[in-house]
Amino acid sequence: MLPTIALLSSEGAGFNPIDFSGLSGLLWTVIIFLGALWPIWIMVMGPISRALLARDDEAYRAIATAEKASSEAEAARAEVEVRLGEARSEAAKLVTAARDRAEEREREIVEAAKAEAANMLDTAREAIRAEQDKAISAIRGEVVDLTFTAAEQVLGRSVDDKDNRRIVGDLVTSTGANA
Repeated sequence: MLPTIALLSSEGAGFNPIDFSGLSGLLWTVIIFLGALWPIWIMVMGPISRALLARDDEAYRAIATAEKASSEAEAARAEVEVRLGEARSEAAKLVTAARDRAEEREREIVEAAKAEAANMLDTAREAIRAEQDKAISAIRGEVVDLTFTAAEQVLGRSVDDKDNRRIVGDLVTSTGANA
């Protein structure tokens, strides 16, 4: 068949649609392109266009999801900061309350210790007074005995009850006035 086409093309000098060397090559190129354009559009460009559109839609959805996640993360971060601030405030309140309770307890302990020390001091003073009174009584008894002994030696006789009472009364009166 190829030799027949070659014969036909060499026979005449006019327009030869099979001869691709001249203007007819351009014509056939345009005809083939236009004839192939519709199947190419349907089989190649359509799927590619749909894939690109689907990819663009997926990219827009991913961007929207990322923006939403970013805004949610920002809101969560802000909420965490607020809660952290509240927790710090609450912790400061607890520390202040604990410090106040400790200071109050310290005051109570100091006051109790002071009261106990005052009680101990009062008890010691009372014990000292009691011992002092005992000592004074004992000294007075000794003085009375010595006085009787001295009176017996000075008078040279035993002093009776009546004399003892008078001497003791005088002695107590004079000792009470000096004390």
